Amino acid sequence: MRLLYLISVWLHILMAVIWLGGILFLVLVLVPVTRRWGDRRRTARFIHEVGEQFRWIGWVGFGMLLMSGLFNLAYRGYGWADVVSGRLWQGPFGRALAIKLALFGVVVVLSALHDFVIGPRTTRLWEEHPDDPQVARLRRQSRWIGRINLMLALLIVWMAIFMVRGWP
Repeated sequence: MRLLYLISVWLHILMAVIWLGGILFLVLVLVPVTRRWGDRRRTARFIHEVGEQFRWIGWVGFGMLLMSGLFNLAYRGYGWADVVSGRLWQGPFGRALAIKLALFGVVVVLSALHDFVIGPRTTRLWEEHPDDPQVARLRRQSRWIGRINLMLALLIVWMAIFMVRGWP
């Protein structure tokens, strides 16, 4: 059973690295480079295709993070009764976990908003009318969601450190 736990922890960390690395790449590399391109329609199509490719990785990652996280908690001796009774949320581990899960929930909601509402609307309008002022507004919203998700992801990693190492 310990080997399964170690594999689960490894998968949890690996998925977090892939997810966070992807966000960092998009925010710090891809989007700034494409801003320099002159062809707005080509830029829109490229960002859309990269976003679609990363989207499925992100959503599969969210599912794997959730499942491995639940397995890791079960291995540590926590069950649904501990969630309901409040035992899980006590102490430094529980506080850090509660904050981590709340942040994760916000990230999932923001990601859904970006991936399934704002992103597709932005791409469609950007390809059809690249100079429309609404395109600029939607792109700003997308950028801010990306930045906020990046900051939340870094805070989630921070909380993970507190869970394992305790509060400072």
